[in-house]
Amino acid sequence: MGKKSANQKQKVILPPELPPEVTEEEIEVSDEDLQFVNKNRDYARFVTGLDTQSITKHVTRVADVEEDALEALYEKRLRKKSLQKPEEENKLQVHRVDALPVKTLDGKLYYRTSKTSDAPENDGKDGVVDEEQVDNSILKLTKAEKRAKLKKIKKVAKKQEELTKAEEVQPTPQAAVLAEVKEDLTAEKAFESKKQKLAELGIELLADPNSNIKSLKEMLQIAKDSDQAIVKLGLLSLLAVFKDIIPGYRIRLPTEKELEMKVSKDVKKMRYYESTLLTVYKGYLQKLISLEKTTSFQHVVIRCICTLLDAVPHFNFRETLLGIVVKNISSPDDVVRKLCCGAIKSLFINEGKHGGEATVEAVRLIANHVKYHDCQLHPDSIEPFGHLTFDEDLGKAEKTDEHSKVKNKKHKKIKNRKESSNLQGNDGRQSMRTKITEEVAADYRAASLAPDVMKQREMQSDTLSAVFETYFRILRHTMHSITAKPEASITASTTSPFGSHPLLAPCLNGLGKFSHLIDLDFMGDLMNYLKRLASGGDNSSEKQSQCLTVPERLQCCIVAFKVMRKNLDALNVDLQDFFVQLYNILLEYRPGRDHGEVLAEALKIMLCDDRQHDMQKAAAFIKRLATFSLCFGSAESLAALVTVKHLLQKNIKCRNLLENDAGGGSVSGSVAKYQPYASDPNLSGALASVLWELDLLWKHYHPTVSTMAASISSMNNAQNQVYVATVSPQQAFKELSLEQESFNPQFNVRKANKRKRGSESSQSSLDTCSAIDENEVKEKLSTRFSLLRDIKENERLRADLGRTTLSLQLYEEYKRQKKRTKKSRNI
Repeated sequence: MGKKSANQKQKVILPPELPPEVTEEEIEVSDEDLQFVNKNRDYARFVTGLDTQSITKHVTRVADVEEDALEALYEKRLRKKSLQKPEEENKLQVHRVDALPVKTLDGKLYYRTSKTSDAPENDGKDGVVDEEQVDNSILKLTKAEKRAKLKKIKKVAKKQEELTKAEEVQPTPQAAVLAEVKEDLTAEKAFESKKQKLAELGIELLADPNSNIKSLKEMLQIAKDSDQAIVKLGLLSLLAVFKDIIPGYRIRLPTEKELEMKVSKDVKKMRYYESTLLTVYKGYLQKLISLEKTTSFQHVVIRCICTLLDAVPHFNFRETLLGIVVKNISSPDDVVRKLCCGAIKSLFINEGKHGGEATVEAVRLIANHVKYHDCQLHPDSIEPFGHLTFDEDLGKAEKTDEHSKVKNKKHKKIKNRKESSNLQGNDGRQSMRTKITEEVAADYRAASLAPDVMKQREMQSDTLSAVFETYFRILRHTMHSITAKPEASITASTTSPFGSHPLLAPCLNGLGKFSHLIDLDFMGDLMNYLKRLASGGDNSSEKQSQCLTVPERLQCCIVAFKVMRKNLDALNVDLQDFFVQLYNILLEYRPGRDHGEVLAEALKIMLCDDRQHDMQKAAAFIKRLATFSLCFGSAESLAALVTVKHLLQKNIKCRNLLENDAGGGSVSGSVAKYQPYASDPNLSGALASVLWELDLLWKHYHPTVSTMAASISSMNNAQNQVYVATVSPQQAFKELSLEQESFNPQFNVRKANKRKRGSESSQSSLDTCSAIDENEVKEKLSTRFSLLRDIKENERLRADLGRTTLSLQLYEEYKRQKKRTKKSRNI
């Protein structure tokens, strides 16, 4: 009994109670514990993979259940697992790292599985059977466990949502390629449809613009598309339509009173047509202005604007078009600048389209543009002025107009007196007749579209005043920039994209063309400006002479002679200063840098076309031009020799320069000593010299130059012979410059144009030249070149050998020093 009671007592003994639950907030962790955990993180790494919920479920205390009943519950749960069919399709096995396995009584390990669905409910089909499903009265979860369970379910749901979204957002490469192809196909279809629509609307408008005027709005709407290609096609299509349908008159919209009046259907239709055309045209111009500054549309926009200005200069909004064209007339873009200059030139040439009004507006805008930019524009900006046409008797017409106005006033006064007397005597019948005849004449003039002569003269005078205002502003600006700050103008020529004085050359060309229309009151100031500019601003300063180029200074001399010759009756100007400048400029000329055309023109106008020259001056120019011919190209040399021939033909006494006497080409009387570096041709004493340069020019490589030199040297053989000049320096320069491109000098020298002296020696030299064998020359040259090549190769090899030997010597010296240092260390 004692034993049984003892066994019973042992069975009744209960397991020790678990420690009381403590919340996370009440747990206190010391600093020592934290330091220990931070130092030994690797030892607690396995804890991160534990499933705390499953552990706590098995450890939880089951109230009022003995140990045998608890085992029965576990057996019952395993029996249910074996009876249920595994549904692997709808189950997801938990990763082995995330949860601990369950070991059965048989010793087998099982990992838990869960449903693939996102539903938080657990219907017992999976392998995990919660305590609530087994027996809610036996197994119960705490609040902390329930919260953790809900959090875990929410996290899994969020991960699955993110995965599905990522799959939707990141399509496969094939899907992306298909989407791009579909977009390209739709874009091409849209482009073709819009292109076809533009063509259809344009054809309808050109066929019947009155009934299809609404199509203009559709075309303008298509031109506002986001696709650049469609916009360009729309702008060009509208340009073609506007060029064809714009009427030959300026549209005036009806006023409010006119709109209130009753009119016919045709008038209403015409008003609608004109108003629609004008509004769409205005919107088209606004679209062009908005796209002007964009680089991708600039060329198309400028082309449209220039074409409209050229085709319909009489139509509305002409001022807007002119403003844009003049603003871009000095553009750095060559295409834009050429289009704008071409549009302005067409306005000046085809004045019949606009009656001259657009010409006046364009000239004024260009003049203001030059003033605003302080004459720092491209030379093409004022080049269109050269295409202006004026009446030759414009100055005379102004004077006659003043006299006619005075006479008309007197006649009107007399008529008014007569009309007053007639009104008193004949009841005003005669006055009524005159008024009616005047009205009929005015209506006839308006209907016949005859040009008003007085109005045309007024417009031409306004245009001419604006042109000369621009020219004189450019001259004044150039003069001030040279005299005030010559060094600044020199630096500006290098920094400015157009040079220091870009508008001076076209200004001088324009003054030479319109010099006969300049008012005589400004002639004196103009000649003074030209003198100072031809000398470079001031003769006492060498830097100022470098401010202007040689062609610009030559152009100043040319303009002065043109002005003088076209106003011979009114001017009495001494041109000696310009001859001095030409005499000095010849020494500064460079063939590759300066323009030979300007030099040839100066020689023709100042020396060939001028009247009889002074003998000293003519001799000085003959001598300097002959020296000039030795130094420069064949074209310039031929122009100079042609001028020398002209001067010798006009001045027979200067032919003494062709003599080779011991005393030189002197004439009777005292002659000054020859000074080749004199700045004044009258003080050079050229008559005391000889044209020995012709002897060298006779051997020139170009046959034309040598022929001309030989003809000049033979002029003194027959002094009474009269020579007739057939070629000018300009023609000679142009012909020879064109021939120079295809000129190929031959080895054989022509036998023509030989002098009497040394004829036998020249003949023998020609014979020896023709007797040379080309094959022997080739062999000698080949051996010579091979020898030189071998010498250079040997020199290169010797240099390489010297470098290698030097490097070897240095290496040996380095070894010796190294050995010495080792010995010293060992010691």
